[in-house]
Order: sequence, then structure tokens, then C-alpha cells
Amino acid sequence: MKSWKAALTLIISASFVLSACGNEELAPAQSGSETSQPSATASAPASPSNSEDAADKEEGGTEAFVSAVKELVDGMKAGAEAGNVDWAKSQELYNSKIKPSVEARDAEAESQVNQQLEAAAAAGKDGSLEPMVVAQIHDKLLQKVAFLTLRHEFKEANDKFTDKEFVNNELKEARTVYEGILKGMVEKRDTAYHTQLLGVIDSGFAEMEQAAGKGDNLAYNLGKQLVDKSLMKAFYLASGAEKGYGYKIEKAVKEGSKDAKVEQAEGWAFFQSLKNYLEEHDKEAADFIESQFDLANDVKNVKGEPINQAYVRAFAATAKGEYKETFENWGKDKAAITALEGALFISVIESDLPKALGGEAAAKALIDNAQKLLDQVKAGKKAEAEGTYKAVEADLNKLTAFGK
Repeated sequence: MKSWKAALTLIISASFVLSACGNEELAPAQSGSETSQPSATASAPASPSNSEDAADKEEGGTEAFVSAVKELVDGMKAGAEAGNVDWAKSQELYNSKIKPSVEARDAEAESQVNQQLEAAAAAGKDGSLEPMVVAQIHDKLLQKVAFLTLRHEFKEANDKFTDKEFVNNELKEARTVYEGILKGMVEKRDTAYHTQLLGVIDSGFAEMEQAAGKGDNLAYNLGKQLVDKSLMKAFYLASGAEKGYGYKIEKAVKEGSKDAKVEQAEGWAFFQSLKNYLEEHDKEAADFIESQFDLANDVKNVKGEPINQAYVRAFAATAKGEYKETFENWGKDKAAITALEGALFISVIESDLPKALGGEAAAKALIDNAQKLLDQVKAGKKAEAEGTYKAVEADLNKLTAFGK
């Protein structure tokens, strides 16, 4: 089994070595507004079983889905640049090779990506949205579908973890989707922010694959968290961090660039991969981010700093929610899992901590305390963990008030 400390170090500092630990073992743990233009009327989600069957029966399976997504997005972007999108061809490709998978993930996640994509395409066809805006909405929302697909494959594997062949096949499917649709997005964030999320994600996948071979469900779930939270961090870096679309839009408006509306669409679509998670813990902050990126909002109203601050508040509130579950589930395996998740959500906004907490020393203290708390939870030292959490909670309270 790999150490919890090494895993946290990996995602925070992007170290590529997961050091071994002692022989302690835990039982398997369970993981834990539309744009006004275009608008979509929500309909009842498709039956999970029916929609999933449709997705699974698509000829060529996962590879065909990935290939179709690339073809659709590349074709839309090329057409938008040339001023001649073939809307009929795009719709036929979407309906025949992509829509079944989108509907399957919508049903599971209670999301509305299919309605959003179809509304965007209709708005592009009738001229109420610029073609490149539509292309970017498709690109980024299909990245959300890819993200949900990874979560689907990971859960399927976890549910049948004793079947090694099944687990390995599910992980192969997940890797195919990640490498074909999401990896390029992560690489762009690594280049922009000098992060090493690609390495973290690769290590997470390797951890899961090794765990499957050993029958170590805890290590599997640990690797899963590295992949999942690293992707969430990449979506955040794209949308709300210092080089994200919130700030890009504001800069584009000041410079008189025509790219602002396209960038607003990109910021909105990236946010959709985080929205449900964040609004569960801070709906006010999530709603503010949504309203800023909403295409009905004039780009002149979009301001990077308030968007960034709202993201920090929402992620801090999410971390608090995980820690609450830690103490509610003390003595159970879930306590350690949620303590890890709390620390990982803090790591998502790591670059924002100095300005939000008043300096590098305060930021480092929070990260160190999150690690200490995780170790104490793992060791079952409740009194010590409660003491450490007081310091963590005090900082998280500052973060949840950041910018107010």
C-alpha cells in the first residue's frame, strides 16, 4: 500500500514518487443555471439503464466515441474559422455516435449536457450564436462528458473489484477517454501554470492498475482520488485561476479584442464540470460564477478577481464539507478517505492561498496542517485530529469569506 502522505505530496507538489508505508490496512471505502443564450428546457433524464445500453451498443465502443468527439469538435472549429460550419453533418455525427453516451452520463449525473449541446447547435444554425462560440461549447462540454465517463468507469470497476479482468478493462476504457479527450486540456494548464498534473494523473492511473492486480481496494480508491481531483484542478485553472478565462475575458474587453465572447463561452463550459460539486457546498458562490460566464451577461461586466474569489470560497467550503464527514464517520474507513479529499480540495486552490490568507507562511501552515490532520485521522488519534482541525477550520473560514 502506498502512503497517504506521499499521495498528498504528489498532488500538491507534483512529486512523482509514492513511497511505501507500513502494513496498516483499511477495508474498501466508498467514494464519495443554464446559459440564457442558448437556453434549454430541462426534461426528465433518460433511464440510466436504457441510455447506458444505447451507449454501450455503439459500434466501436469507447474508441469510436473518442474519435467522433474529435471529428465533431475539429470540424466545428475549422468550419467556424472558414465561416462555413456544416450544421447538418455535425448534427448527424453527434446524433449517431456521441449523443447516446452524453445521455447516459446525463442520466447518471442528473446533468443536462445533451440539452445544452443541442441548444447551442440550434443557436449556431439560426445565427443567434457565433459559430466559434458553439464550437467551444461543444469542445468543453464534451470534456465534461469525458470526465463523467471516467467517474463512471472508475465506479464500475470499484463495484466489481474482485473481477480483475473486468477492472482492467474498465481502466483501459477510462485511459482511452482521458488520453483522447482530456489530456490535451491538462497539458495546456501544466504549460500555463508550470504545474505537473499530467504526472500526477499518470501516477494515479498506475496506482489504480497496480492496486487492481494486488486486490488492494484502498490503493485503488487513493489512485482514483489523484486522477479525479487533478482533473478538477485543471478545470479550475482553465476557468477561474490567475490565467483562467475570468481574467482573460476582462483583458480582452480592455484591449478591444473580439475574442471575449468566445472566451466567455469557454469559461462557462469549463465551469460546468465543477458546478454541481461546488454548488452543493456554496451555492451563492457557484451561482455568481455561473452568472458571470452566462452568455446573456455582457462581457464588459465580467471581472476576473471576483470570479477567482468565488471559486476559492466554493472550494474551501467543499473542503469543510469533506472534513465534516471525517468526524461524522470517525472509526470508519470513510473518515480517512474524506480527510484526504479535504486536503486535496485545499490543494486545488493552492496558488491562491498566499493572497487569501495573508502570505506564503500562512499558506504553508494550512497545507502542513491538512497533512498532519490526515495522518492523525489515519492513525485514529481523534483528540489530536480535533485539535489540528481547529487550525485548519480557522483558515478555511477565512477562505470561505475571501472577497466578501
